[in-house]
Amino acid sequence: MLSKDDKIKFVKEHSKELSKYSTVGIVNLSGIPDRLLQKSRNSMKGETRLILGRRNLLVKILESDPKTKDLSAKMTGTSAIILSNSDPFDLFQKFKSNELKLAAKPKQIAPEDILVQSGETSLQPGAAVTELKAAGIDVQIQKGKVVIAKEKVIVKKGDPISTVVAKVLHTLGTLPFKASIEPSVLLSSGIMFTKEVLDINPARTMSDLLSAFANAYTLSLDRGVVNEYTVKPLIVKAFAQARTLGIEAKVAEPGIIEFLLGSASAQASALNALKPTT
Repeated sequence: MLSKDDKIKFVKEHSKELSKYSTVGIVNLSGIPDRLLQKSRNSMKGETRLILGRRNLLVKILESDPKTKDLSAKMTGTSAIILSNSDPFDLFQKFKSNELKLAAKPKQIAPEDILVQSGETSLQPGAAVTELKAAGIDVQIQKGKVVIAKEKVIVKKGDPISTVVAKVLHTLGTLPFKASIEPSVLLSSGIMFTKEVLDINPARTMSDLLSAFANAYTLSLDRGVVNEYTVKPLIVKAFAQARTLGIEAKVAEPGIIEFLLGSASAQASALNALKPTT
């Protein structure tokens, strides 16, 4: 247990660190396995720091700087302060990339449909077979090996996981749950980014942006909206339309007269071909 002097020293020393980083945030560590915390700290060592401590002390650290004072209200439960010079979106994705897959526990709610695939297993005939059958899985013994005859959804999304199913999933090595450290809020350049804003899929977002641009580009061409992207194709389109109109109206202008002469030559050749031979 920290003494009063130790607490004052802790707050004072870490308060000095706030100004050294462009991004400051909060991460909730409630329910986070120690090995995941250690994995994340090791993978981002040198570029990102986590300040761990009692909530009231972390609040005092944030309130010591007017720029980070508002962050203190976002701190709930067991939390830590994040210090980094990384872009907020990059930092959030780095934390998510360190996720761990976890085994199911009885009474947990399935995050998705939990499917047991059909096929040969590495299990030995015996008690494991009894467990699988108790969970409603079609099991067969083929050439001394345990084989799941048909794939089966043994827990639907949103349903609780029974003790029997949890044991079976453990036996099969199925890890249906994920744990990741996700910053709840990050402050950078005076802008506060919440988890809802930060939690985006870069590939999906880029695809959505490209699709939106393509739709806007097509609509602009259709409506004749002139901008830096449509000006060239609109000029080309206008020139082609003007040339077509000029040819139809037989206007003897540069760029058109060549087509008129070509057309006249073709018509003359056609008439010559119709001239009776003597």
